[in-house]
Amino acid sequence: MLGTNRSTAGRSWVLAGLATALLAAPAAAGSGQPSPGQIGFQEAVTPIAEQIHQLHDYVNVIIFTIVAFVLALMLWVMWRFSEKRNPAPSQTTHNTAVEVLWTVIPVLILIAIAIPSFRLLYAQYTFPPPDLTIKAIGHTWNWTHEFPDQKFSVDSVILQDDEREAAIKAGMPAEQMPRNLAVSNEVLVPVDKVVHVLITSTDVIHAWRVPSFGTMADAVPGRITATWFKATKEGIYFGQCSELCGKDHAFMPIAFRVVKDDVFNEWAEATKARNRRKVKEIILRVAKEQAGRDKMAAR
Repeated sequence: MLGTNRSTAGRSWVLAGLATALLAAPAAAGSGQPSPGQIGFQEAVTPIAEQIHQLHDYVNVIIFTIVAFVLALMLWVMWRFSEKRNPAPSQTTHNTAVEVLWTVIPVLILIAIAIPSFRLLYAQYTFPPPDLTIKAIGHTWNWTHEFPDQKFSVDSVILQDDEREAAIKAGMPAEQMPRNLAVSNEVLVPVDKVVHVLITSTDVIHAWRVPSFGTMADAVPGRITATWFKATKEGIYFGQCSELCGKDHAFMPIAFRVVKDDVFNEWAEATKARNRRKVKEIILRVAKEQAGRDKMAAR
């Protein structure tokens, strides 16, 4: 009877463990936006973001290996040197070989982490010649993106729920209008082009961050900071202010749509001419095309 109870209890623990593992399984990361239950990064669409993901995975392998080794060592020590198996403990206080190893091995591990870290930092701060320059200006609480060469600017304000619903009814794909991330005016950039972003603020410190681009830099009043990206995949990618800047810090998103060169040029001309109707038509057309491609790719 006792054996049956133990067997039943064992199966219960196994089933509970499997259920927990399934529930804890990471959801697929969103393309350009967060997903419910997401654990991993958002999709990387720039060379820098890909390097960030690779470094993250590489360092995690090292971390998990160290944790597993230390855990196994602790369990072995608890078993091997328990009072029952080791009634007369050794009086040894030093072991030169062990002391050398626990000094040298951590140094080698740090060097193994430092080399790819410095390589990533070098790539982040070595700016290729730009194909396009944008100036991002943070306000309390929204963003302005200026195009100094094209001589126009775009103000992006978060969409309220009724505005989102109206846009979706007008034909915008719902998956491209996430709550608290959709904005009044998206910023379009060409695919496979180097974009320099000059970042500043008019009031308090903000931070310009787009996770899928692997970019983040503070927006400091009176100063210019900079970052760059080269998006290699068309789509819409969202970001947010990542510096605690005040009351509506959580409500100043960023929305960049990566498009073909001809679409960007068409949008830039319409935006410069302040032809809002034409701008909306271009974005709606591109959004539907991208949504169609995403659906085909998901099949």
